[in-house]
Amino acid sequence: MKRKGLTAVISILFISVIWLVSCSPELKLEEETLKVKIEKIHDKVLTVDTHSDTPSRLLGGEWKIGERHEPGQRGSGKIDLPRMVEGGLDAEFFAIFVGQGQRTPEGYARARERATRMLDAIHKMCEDYPDMVELATSPEDAYRLEREGKRAAFIGMENGYPIGKDLSLIKKYYERGVRYITLCHSSDNDICDSSTDRRNPEDNGLSDFGREVVAECNRLGIMVDLSHASDKTFFDVLKVTKAPVIASHSSVRSICDHPRNITDEMLRALASNGGVIQICFVSSFVKKAEPNPVRDKALSQLREKYGSLRTTRDEAQREKIRQEYRAILEKYPVDRATVKDLVDHIDHVVKLIGADHVGIGTDFDGGGDIEGCDNVSEMPNITGELVRRGYSEDEIRKIWGGNIMRVFRKVEQIAEKTQLK
Repeated sequence: MKRKGLTAVISILFISVIWLVSCSPELKLEEETLKVKIEKIHDKVLTVDTHSDTPSRLLGGEWKIGERHEPGQRGSGKIDLPRMVEGGLDAEFFAIFVGQGQRTPEGYARARERATRMLDAIHKMCEDYPDMVELATSPEDAYRLEREGKRAAFIGMENGYPIGKDLSLIKKYYERGVRYITLCHSSDNDICDSSTDRRNPEDNGLSDFGREVVAECNRLGIMVDLSHASDKTFFDVLKVTKAPVIASHSSVRSICDHPRNITDEMLRALASNGGVIQICFVSSFVKKAEPNPVRDKALSQLREKYGSLRTTRDEAQREKIRQEYRAILEKYPVDRATVKDLVDHIDHVVKLIGADHVGIGTDFDGGGDIEGCDNVSEMPNITGELVRRGYSEDEIRKIWGGNIMRVFRKVEQIAEKTQLK
């Protein structure tokens, strides 16, 4: 009894000490000071997210990006303009995503039609909410719009499939605002091989047509995006590009072994090229999830039933797949990666190749979803973790927007020199 009583007393004393420490005025003051510092830095630096799939939501007609949607509610999505303001996100690269289809004239025509609809939707967003957002096509636009208190809407094209085999289309997409092209998606195409398509076990890398695509992007001032590209494609592009490249939404393979992620060898090559990796928020790219055979079976059956969401073009069918997918995850939830896990990837890149070659590419509305930052309103939590780990304001400025804008400017400068020849 005495031993039990003593144990109880020690437990009470321990809890009391913890309570007293937690209520310490000094600690409270320190935390408040830290909070003010985080808010000040986050507000001060240009914050850029290089990849979201939110334009797919614009095609439905009912969902309005200019209205605030409560986070966590079904159908709310990860990004809207009011929540961009709440989260202090200054600029977003909205992705024109087209799933890989057949490499035929009919397939290319369908891909072009979808790309055009999404481009129209982004332009219409800017027309509908001129006081909140404006189309941006240069780094200068981003900094100007930040000063004006507006959001900058950049455009990236995820998957070069809409180009088909027509090189002249690249200029047309550039004229409509496209400023990066992700060469492929989850399947091989006419430009290059994908990191996740091994139906042909051989990685053929960049095609001859792909080399022409890279050269045309260099000529026009379009950033070449190597997210989704196979390892051989990655190195093939670096051999022929005249400008720095980006990985708009990828993470680090040595931390999370996934073919979509970038190896240390690739990171070193990226640094030599002057490029940048934008760390992706897709939880399975950030941290390996604990296996759940029941959930895996349910997801496998869903894929067998409908096929891939990425390659499904009918919007009603896509929404049906999303609903059933969410229902499975609600029944068998996945342990999501956290903000700390995500910043571990940033730490690794910084230690390996320096703070000049890393940034943020959430993939919100395309699978990006981590604990502590699962929608755009929670973006300051990334800054908070960086501050707590000792990153300087200058380093945070580079990570949030400085690095991608530096690469963007360099790509523009090389294009200008090329066109003068």
